[in-house]
This record gives sequence, structure tokens and C-alpha cells, in this order.
Amino acid sequence: MKFTCTKENLEYSLSLVSSLASKHTNLPILSNVLIKTNDSGIEVSATNLEIAVKTQLRAKVEEQGSFTVPAKTLTDYIRLLTNEQVEISKKDNELLITSGNSSTKIKGSTDEDYPILPEVEELNSYVLQIEDLKSAIAKVIIAVAKNEIRPELSGIFFSFFSEKFDGLVLAATDSYRLAEAKIKVSQGETKDIKCIVPSRVAYEINRLLQAAKSHGGEDIVRVWISDNQIAIRYDNFEMTSRLIDGKYPDYTQIIPDNFKTTAVFPLDVMVNKIKAASLFTSTGVNAVSFDLNVTEKNIGVSSSSTQAGEHSSAIDVDIEGEENSILLNHSYVLDGLSHMESDNVVFGVNSKDAPCIFRPQGKDDYLYIVMPIRQ
Repeated sequence: MKFTCTKENLEYSLSLVSSLASKHTNLPILSNVLIKTNDSGIEVSATNLEIAVKTQLRAKVEEQGSFTVPAKTLTDYIRLLTNEQVEISKKDNELLITSGNSSTKIKGSTDEDYPILPEVEELNSYVLQIEDLKSAIAKVIIAVAKNEIRPELSGIFFSFFSEKFDGLVLAATDSYRLAEAKIKVSQGETKDIKCIVPSRVAYEINRLLQAAKSHGGEDIVRVWISDNQIAIRYDNFEMTSRLIDGKYPDYTQIIPDNFKTTAVFPLDVMVNKIKAASLFTSTGVNAVSFDLNVTEKNIGVSSSSTQAGEHSSAIDVDIEGEENSILLNHSYVLDGLSHMESDNVVFGVNSKDAPCIFRPQGKDDYLYIVMPIRQ
């Protein structure tokens, strides 16, 4: 194997795949990236057995071949190079890297023991706007369950073309809060497909799309869903991953249809008030009280702790309905408010014991529900 490429292109390709290469007790080779020639140039890939990423590297190929080398060593070294041209060749069990007046040998191994990377099953194809998908994932992933007692809750629910929405709905819940985002599908199938994407995979999708978009990629991303696989193809990379087995709970049952009290508050002011109140809450409980005062047209935000003291403030709001109050985890509320993408937020409350809702005013593409703290 022998080829020549630019440092920029090689560094970019390694940045896409190398984060998947990690130490594995039973399969040490998984800490390596696989480099091999194909008809269109060089393919650089890595896998952790759950996720696999391949990317095409533009290069001048002189000799065919394939080899695996430690991802971290290779990536860190390439970043340090100052010359733009890089020549790479395989000699025995080493990768020889020549650039300018520097020459380096990195010990690696053949690809015989490297796992076979899955091919994309091009079933149920959808085309999405990249910024829409990135934003929707970021909005809902905050509510994914952190433990895997219920594996289905450790992922994001993807629902394409359901009876309720003509596009893609993403949702996540950890039983304490729920986030749902809706985005349009640009083209492709219109089949009603549902799946659960592992949160690790969703983070990886956003990381890859961000890196590739900043490198000058196009505005759309292609997604395929099969029985047990999700595949993403964008710019010059493709990612495949297993899906979570199981059925996602019907979370729509806990979304209230109407509210006894509805208020509209300015986002930046409320965030400031909640952060102030959060300084006076008991560690681990994070309880902040929201008192919706219809007669005074305001929301009181207060907290107290035996260690820190107490705090109270009020925000003037547009409000209608009946007097109400609810005790919420300030950390959960701030997570949701950080993704509202609106100057004003609608706040719906039924009682101190029922879930409340936050959503951006004038938009129906995002909602965030928080369960109250029981007193």
C-alpha cells in the first residue's frame, strides 16, 4: 500500500472516524483505524462493534493494499505535521509516513482480524435538512434516560410519517421529563416507520454532521432505516449502527390536551430568575417553586434551603386561567428552555401534581414536559 494525499484531507478523514476507535479488552484491534484502497481512492474506517463509520479520502494511489494502525497515535501525529503533502506506505508491520523533512514509522497490524463493517441496507430512504436533524436531536437528547434499566428509554424514538405528523417526530423521556421535536422530510419514502436510535449513536450523528458541514458539506443528509439498522450518508462519509430492540412507550398519553393555567413569559428573563433561585435549593432535589398569579399577572419564582437560605422574585407575564403553583427541578426546566428558539415561551400548568408543558410561542415543532416534584 502506498499513496500520497494532503495533510488537511487526511486529518479531516481521521477526525471523522478516530473517536470510535477505543480500547477493547477482548479485541485490541478496535483501537485501530482501517485504511484500505478502493477504486475511488482511500477508505478510512473505524468501528466499536455498535457503530461503524467509513469515509473516502482523496489521494493519489500508487500501490493497492490495506492496513490498520492505532487511531490516536496516527491522528495526533498527523495534526503535528507542518508540511501539506503526506506520503504513506506500508512496510512489513509498520506504516511509514513521510512529510517534508520528517519521517515516522507507526507499528500496526494487518486487517485480517478487523471486524467486517456492515454495508448500508438502502431500505426506507428519507432525505432531511441537516440543520433540522441536528437541531431536533439536540432538543430531545437531553431527556434520554441515563441508565439502561429500560433499554428502550436509553434511546431517541424516531417516527416517520405517523398518523399524527406528516414528517419525522423525535422524542425522548426518562420518566421525569419528555421532549418532542418535529421536522419536515425533504424527499424519499412516505412510509410509516418507527425505530429507537441509541443515544450514543445520536450524539455521533450530530458530531459527524457538524464536522462535515463545517468542512463545506451540502445541506441535506440521507437516512435509511431497516429492521435493525440506521444508516446515515452525508458528504463523503457513511455511518451505520444497530437500533435498540423493543417498543417505545406511547408517550403521547401524558401530553395534556389543555391547561387550567397558561402563561407566556420572556425566555431570557425567566432563565435568569431560575438560575438565581437555583443557588438556594437543596443539593439533589433542585426544587424551585413556580407560582402562577392570574390576578397579579405574574409568575413568582422561589426556593429555599436550610443550608443556603432562600430567594424569591416575580416576572410580569401574559396569563389566563386560574391561580396555580408547581414545584419543578430547575435543572430539567433550564435544559428545556435552552432549546426553545423563541423570545417568548408558553407555560401550561394544570395542578401541582400533574405534568406541565413548555413550548416556544408561535411554533408547534417542539414541546418539553416536566413532571412535578411531589411534596
